[in-house]
Amino acid sequence: MKHSATEIEPPNGTAPDRPTLALTYEHFDRWIESLQPALLAERFTMVIGILRGGAPLALMASHATGAPVAFLRYERQTRAVAWDSTLPLPPAGSKVLLCEDIAGYGFTLRDCLAFLQQQGLVIKTLTGVVDDRSATQPDFAIDARGYAPLLPWERQARTELHRADWSLAANGYGGKMREDHEYATYAIDLDGILLPDVPKARYEEDLEAALSERDELLPFDVFPHIDLASVRLIITGRPEIDRARTEAWLARHGFSHMQIEMRVMDLHDETPSGAAAHKAAAALRRGITHFIESEAVQALQIAQLAPLLRVIWWDPYTQTGALVGAHAWKP
Repeated sequence: MKHSATEIEPPNGTAPDRPTLALTYEHFDRWIESLQPALLAERFTMVIGILRGGAPLALMASHATGAPVAFLRYERQTRAVAWDSTLPLPPAGSKVLLCEDIAGYGFTLRDCLAFLQQQGLVIKTLTGVVDDRSATQPDFAIDARGYAPLLPWERQARTELHRADWSLAANGYGGKMREDHEYATYAIDLDGILLPDVPKARYEEDLEAALSERDELLPFDVFPHIDLASVRLIITGRPEIDRARTEAWLARHGFSHMQIEMRVMDLHDETPSGAAAHKAAAALRRGITHFIESEAVQALQIAQLAPLLRVIWWDPYTQTGALVGAHAWKP
């Protein structure tokens, strides 16, 4: 059965003509906390989340208000709404808070509102974001008009595989969306991940000698605990002028299947922050969900620049990794 555009909404954050607004779980936690006085004043009998996107916000709102939480399940193809909770529906006249991740241009929020209204409930709505496409205007929402919102539980929506699967489903060509974790897409740093780093001082002493030394280095015996055969992309701070010798090294050691994103010097300088900006931008542009970086400071900078990217700092000498995150801080 072919579905109309309003029945299957496109993944958030894919519009090329709008800047991305990346929202993390921490953003939503602080936002719900800021709403607590207003939510308490409503004296909600229950908080109801639309599975699955509305569930995290419903749980946050439940903790903020003390109201019990329940859930609705919505089937987009049939537009069927079902009560999905061990708790009973509140009695008619009760005031409830209905939570969804985004007020989209489809029917989800409208159909769920209609379902609860038929039960005689008084309803207010809370969505993570409202944007230019929203068909329903919620009572509480982060204003994302002019932006393409990207939510933490939809970080995989920019991957090539996710977009391909969504396109097939949306246009009625069969198939179905995979589980979220199946869309994980890895990219890796090069120096410090596949081979040892040459100390910076060597480059400063004699650049050509350092480059020749790097060309002769052997790969590490142990790599990060992922299948490197499935990794298709390297994002390196090496400048574009090093492409030929870098590709030669990769081919020599069995990594020729990997594509390389190299730093364009006119866009990003050779400082650690310049390299981090290049890597963050490339990861976002290529729809990467996980990036493995060998420099701890750069890992923190990348995590700050790309909040929804899973950044792993890998230490090849101890063979350990750490998932990192960072936010700007001013004393």
